[in-house]
Amino acid sequence: MNNRYKMAIWVVLGIVGLGSCSKKFLDLTPYSQVPLNQAIVDQNSMQTAVNGMYAGLRATDFYGRSIPIDGDLLADNIYISAANSNRYLIELTYTYIPTYGNVASTWAEAYSVILRANDIINATIPSGPTVNELVGEALTVRAFTYFELLKFFAPSYLQDSTALGVPLVLKYDPLLTPPRNTVAEGYAQIQSDLIRAIGLTTEVPSSSIASKYVAEGLLARLYMFMGDWTDAQTAALDIVNNGGYTLTGANNLVGYWSTPGVRTDLVETMFEVEFDITNNNSNDNLDAFYSQSGYGDALCTDNLYNTYSATDARRSLILAGSRAGVNVWVVNKYPNTTNPGGTDNTKVLRYAEILLTLAETYNRQGNDPMAQQYVNQVAQARDPSFAGYSVTGPALLDDITLERRKEFAFEGQRYWDLVRLNQDVVRDNTTNNYLQNVPLTLQANDHRRIFPIPQAEINANKNMKQNPGY
Repeated sequence: MNNRYKMAIWVVLGIVGLGSCSKKFLDLTPYSQVPLNQAIVDQNSMQTAVNGMYAGLRATDFYGRSIPIDGDLLADNIYISAANSNRYLIELTYTYIPTYGNVASTWAEAYSVILRANDIINATIPSGPTVNELVGEALTVRAFTYFELLKFFAPSYLQDSTALGVPLVLKYDPLLTPPRNTVAEGYAQIQSDLIRAIGLTTEVPSSSIASKYVAEGLLARLYMFMGDWTDAQTAALDIVNNGGYTLTGANNLVGYWSTPGVRTDLVETMFEVEFDITNNNSNDNLDAFYSQSGYGDALCTDNLYNTYSATDARRSLILAGSRAGVNVWVVNKYPNTTNPGGTDNTKVLRYAEILLTLAETYNRQGNDPMAQQYVNQVAQARDPSFAGYSVTGPALLDDITLERRKEFAFEGQRYWDLVRLNQDVVRDNTTNNYLQNVPLTLQANDHRRIFPIPQAEINANKNMKQNPGY
């Protein structure tokens, strides 16, 4: 077993590893050591464990870089420059196989976070306000992590909720060889965790903490993936009415994205993975993969850039540049790669998503005036010159989907909207962004819409089944 992955478990020893692929995700500790849940003996040690759980989210092949990159690269928002470091070319071309390292590492990093969350959730120490808060945060992170695993390794809920999902492991057991639960069972566990978390957590005004409204926002996202428009709307409305969050205006949008560090003012950011001058992945950070001061491999497609009007403040987050003698659009949403005062955090949940969730749920239920109100609240905050969307029905849903594409570009959501909506990926190559060997379409029913289960897991667990087509 990889020593870095092993070290990630032992928060009690003060070691916070970033993880990597292992022979078997359940083979997490030698029997000569004490499991972490036995080391959580009081509130202080639980807080240390929670800190380690959040640190696990920083892993390069989890929310440190790969997950947000994949969410745009598998779709049509970004491409890899012809002058590149050989990273993510497999994802770009949909040629991942069960032995591909990035896929195995994403799986391992996710289950490492789940292990840490499980040990916090199952700790046997007296409850109280602080302990309840910490358990609620762990429930939220576990739910969030299982949601990401299901997105990458299983069919969408609306496509086939009876299909195989991922193993639900809720307690430490080194002898367990679990089969894959169904997608529906996975979603039910995520829903249960988030509802329980909402009852335990509070309205902590820090964007690095998975507090009450973070759990509720993720629950709204889950309901959207389930096509449960009523419950998604209820959760989102509670955040709007009681959360106290606000949008950033057009004049402040560039400043919002260029300011590193967590927020305590409830502006825009609801939850983000925190990086700072000490705790970061250096050149393997998300920002370095976009910045021309780092790898700079990922570039904005011309097709995406052209969706923004000249007066849209979001267009200012994309800069004209040159790479290998070619004029390109450089992503500047994460501009702090070389900032000595701190690097960019990875956004997980923003208030704009809550508003666009409301727009879609109202549209889906036939209330287009309210749908227009919420989609225009976001669109006009970004572009005050925009008159607003005025169409109805399916045309309005298309506009909401477009607005989501523009708003969450480079945050890893575009591909999952296409999956959720059961739409093909169609890459526009009229300006030759993509090289000749890059597929320009990925149909909704293609087996490559999801990743293969890592071969090491298949080999180690007799009950683990591979995804069809691999």
